[in-house]
Amino acid sequence: MSGEEFFKLEPNPVLGKKLTIVSWIVTVAVWGLVGLMRGPTKIPLPEGVTLDFLPMVHAGLNCLVALFLILALVFVKQRKIELHRLSISAAMVCSALFLLCYVAYHFTNEETKFGGEGFARTLYFILLISHIVLAALSLPFILQTWIFGFTNQFDKHRKMAKLVFPVWLYVALTGPICYLMLQPYYGQ
Repeated sequence: MSGEEFFKLEPNPVLGKKLTIVSWIVTVAVWGLVGLMRGPTKIPLPEGVTLDFLPMVHAGLNCLVALFLILALVFVKQRKIELHRLSISAAMVCSALFLLCYVAYHFTNEETKFGGEGFARTLYFILLISHIVLAALSLPFILQTWIFGFTNQFDKHRKMAKLVFPVWLYVALTGPICYLMLQPYYGQ
């Protein structure tokens, strides 16, 4: 289907409203899980099982999200709408996998503390705090932007995507940067 044919599809705001309810349920569930994983009780793993490899997986998944987001932007500017949709779908799948791995890691491992000092410490916490806050706040807006596109409400999708895209890209890029800055302190 060409880009022009996509834009002629009939909007489905009724489905959009139903999906919005689901997206808010998902958002609240994610916020709840992230809050619970910060608790003092950790889930013990069987002897010899470790999830210490997951922080590198988190960084890799975030890099893939950033790549797919950039590809999605390129494709939409070229009016290659099907490739745009595939790229956004890939970014969302990678984000969901990231979230599952992130929660699994933090439910089973103690938090790693940053050991740097001076400017590096300040920079790390600026990036980390902005990353966490924007990740949490952007989730419902990312989902709503996707819903507008999925339900052919293209004007709303475009308007929201212009605001959501740079925030989602920032979150996807700052995740690996924080990982690289924290990496020397894993296992200490």
